[in-house]
Amino acid sequence: MSDIKETVRNQRDYYDTGATKDLSFRLRQLGLLKRAIQAHEQEIIDALRKDLNRDPFDAYAAEIGIVLEELNHLIRHLPKWGVKKRVRTSLANFLASSYIYPEPYGIALILSPWNYPFQLAMSPLAGAIAAGNCAVVKPSAYSFHTSKVIEKVIKVCFEEEYIAVVQGGREANQSLLDEKFDYIFFTGSVAVGKTVMEAASRHLTPVTLELGGKSPCIVDETANLKLAAKRIVWGKFINAGQTCVAPDYLMVHHSVKRKLIDEIKSVIESFYGPEAGGMESFPKIINEKHFNRLVRLMENEDILLGGNADPSALKIEPTLADHVNWDSPLMQGEIFGPILPIMEFDDLAEVILEVNQHPKPLALYYFTGRKDREEKVLGDISFGGGCINDTVMHLASIYLPFGGVGESGMGQYHGKSSFDTFTHYKSILNKSNLIDVPLRYPGHKHIGLVKRIMK
Repeated sequence: MSDIKETVRNQRDYYDTGATKDLSFRLRQLGLLKRAIQAHEQEIIDALRKDLNRDPFDAYAAEIGIVLEELNHLIRHLPKWGVKKRVRTSLANFLASSYIYPEPYGIALILSPWNYPFQLAMSPLAGAIAAGNCAVVKPSAYSFHTSKVIEKVIKVCFEEEYIAVVQGGREANQSLLDEKFDYIFFTGSVAVGKTVMEAASRHLTPVTLELGGKSPCIVDETANLKLAAKRIVWGKFINAGQTCVAPDYLMVHHSVKRKLIDEIKSVIESFYGPEAGGMESFPKIINEKHFNRLVRLMENEDILLGGNADPSALKIEPTLADHVNWDSPLMQGEIFGPILPIMEFDDLAEVILEVNQHPKPLALYYFTGRKDREEKVLGDISFGGGCINDTVMHLASIYLPFGGVGESGMGQYHGKSSFDTFTHYKSILNKSNLIDVPLRYPGHKHIGLVKRIMK
C-alpha cells in the first residue's frame, strides 16, 4: 500500500530532523495527548459500549484512567529519565568518565488488539512518545468504533509525519510488517505474534510481544474462600473474560472445592444477576467468529452454572465447567471468554508439575494463607506476572513492569518500563588525553599488575 510506504518515509524524514529528541518537545506532546483524551472521554466510552458493551465505570477505569495515570507518571519522571547519567568508571579505564545516554530507536510500529482497544494502543504510544520516537499506530479492525476514536484523538494532537494511524485489516497489517521499522510493539495472540516476530527478523527489528496463554488460578485449602471467590469472579468475567491476564482455569484443592464453587456461584449471582448473559450491562463477545468458537468449547462439558448463549446479542453467561482435564477442548488453548474450567488437586507439588509441563503463562494467581507455599509457587513456576490472593490487579500498578515470558511474550512496559522499552541506552566512555597508561599496548608483560587492576 503506497500510502503506508509514504507515511513511513515521511516519518523517517521528520525523525532525522532531531525534533522528537528534545525533552521539552516530548513533554509537550505527552501533555497534548492527555488533554485530548480528557476532551474526548465520552466519545471513548461510547465507542467501547458499541464495540464491547463495556459499562462507563469499567470503560473509564480499565481503559481511560489507566492511560491517564501512565501519562501523568511519564510527564512527572521524564525530566529525570530522559537525560544522560554518569556511572562509575573501572580502574582499567583511568583516567576517564562513563555515561549512559538514553536515545529513541526511531520509528516505532504499535499493533494493538480489540479486547482493550483504547488502553492497549495508547499506553505503549505514551511510552514511544516519552522516549522520543515517531510512531505508527495500527488499531484493530474488530473494535471499529474505538479505532475511529483513537484516530480522531491522535489527529487532534499530532501531524502524521510524527504520529500516524493506519486503519484496516490483515492487508494493512501485512503491508506495515513489510516496511522497515526501528521497533515493533505488538499485543495479541501467540499465533500472530510469531508472524510479527518473523517479519521483524527480516530487518533485525527489536520487538516487544505482549501475548497470552492459559493463566492458572490456584486455590489451596488455607485460602480465604469468600474473598477468593469475589476476586476470581471479578478477574475472570471482567470484559466477558476477554482479558489476556484473566484467570483461564481454576485449580482448587479437593477439600475446599465444593465450598469454593458455592461461593463463586453466589458471587456471580450477586455481581451479575441470575441471567447475566441477557443483562444490558454485561459485556458482549467481540464478533460472531469468537462467539461461535466459545459456544463450541462448551459442548459436551459438565456445566455447573451458566452456559446459555444469545447469538443475537453475542452474549454468553458467566459459565463454570466442572470435571475438566488437560485433554478437554477447554484446555487446548486460551479461552478468552466467560467460561471458567475447574480442576481439583490433592498436593501443591502436583499443581507445580502440571503447570510447568505446559507453555509459560502470562499470569498466575495463587490464593493461600501459607507464606511458605507462596514462596514455593513463585520460585518453582515461571510466568509473566501475577498476584497472591488477588487477580489481574498487578496490571493496575505503574510501578510493576508488565509482560510475558516464553510463549506468553517478551519485553515489558508500564511506568518506567514503558520508557525503557522504546529507548536504546548508549554507553559512552570519555577518555582523558592527559594520561595514557601504556600497560595495554604491545610490549608490556606486567600480568601481575593487570591481575591486581582487574580482579
